[in-house]
Amino acid sequence: MLSGRPQFSSLPPLSLYVHVPWCVRKCPYCDFNSHALSGEIPEQQYLQALSADLEQALPLIWGRQVISVFIGGGTPSLLSASAMDQLLAMLRACLNLLPDAEITIEANPGATEAGRLRDYAASGVNRVSLGIQSFDDRALKTLGRIHDADQARKAIAIAQQAVSRINLDIMFALPGQDMHAMERDLREAMSFGTEHLSFYHLTLEPNTVFAKYPPKIPDDDLGAAMQERGALLLEQGGWRRYEVSAYARDGAECRHNRNYWEFGDYLGIGPGAHGKLTFHDRIERHAKLRNPDSWMRSAVLRDGSHIAETRQVSAEEITFEFMLNALRLREGVPTSYYPERTGYPLLQAEQAIRKAVARGLMDPGVGRLQATPLGWQFLNDLQESFL
Repeated sequence: MLSGRPQFSSLPPLSLYVHVPWCVRKCPYCDFNSHALSGEIPEQQYLQALSADLEQALPLIWGRQVISVFIGGGTPSLLSASAMDQLLAMLRACLNLLPDAEITIEANPGATEAGRLRDYAASGVNRVSLGIQSFDDRALKTLGRIHDADQARKAIAIAQQAVSRINLDIMFALPGQDMHAMERDLREAMSFGTEHLSFYHLTLEPNTVFAKYPPKIPDDDLGAAMQERGALLLEQGGWRRYEVSAYARDGAECRHNRNYWEFGDYLGIGPGAHGKLTFHDRIERHAKLRNPDSWMRSAVLRDGSHIAETRQVSAEEITFEFMLNALRLREGVPTSYYPERTGYPLLQAEQAIRKAVARGLMDPGVGRLQATPLGWQFLNDLQESFL
């Protein structure tokens, strides 16, 4: 094991994540830091706290360009058009935001209005990610979604009129779902011709309603078959699978998420937001207080009390963290990214890489760190081999 501090000659690309914690109703499968609304969103209090959170972080990223912004939640599309305009104006005033930066907002089809999305776009939002999940009303009800299939279709049409870059989230292996129902959902999602689709397996996460009261979902074999069949349909339809759950038309990959997978940096602001930042001799991870009220009260004090955790990533952790992300990409990453983005020579990971190559899980080719098709099939095994 190597000792000593990492050394960086340059810093990786930087993204910004903004967390909006409120939603109309908490879904039973959701383990995100989201909170059902009781009354109106305290928009001005939230924006003041966001501004204070960002300003306190600026010394950590001073002078760095920001390539993308992702406004997630919760349900960010609950924010008023004026609140979104204030938020984006604040980001432009404080940050060195690239003129062509990708600015994504997550939207719930049950909280999507045509006028509001148009106003978001006028303020600078240029990509919308819609949490469709399914076009089956029974499945949507089981998932606790606040929208139905017709609202989903209308939301897609509204988004397509507002922006050109759209992602649809579609789930599979839903309670009671068979292969035919999965195909019907996916084919309808494909019919809208959006540039990006996220196609992912429902998982019963700890500390959720579904974990406590698990529904009957397809077994592992059927779930794997659904994923394989869905991947084939999507690729035949013109979407290229570039990450485990992400499919895009040419040139339409999500820049923000790709920066995560390539072990880039990201600053997180808002309640429960996480960040990863590189300095000349270390990588730090940061997390903010999860409770929205506690975070809002603490952030405006400007004394750092809104920060729940700051820790340095150790040499022992770095290889696993890098590979956990990079191997999710179908084409992997250039070998040069390892020393550039971990601060250590590739020698640190060489023994584990050789073992993975010998098992047929990683490509032996020079120049890229990439899983083989077998490695992608057993990705958890491959990633854990770098622990």
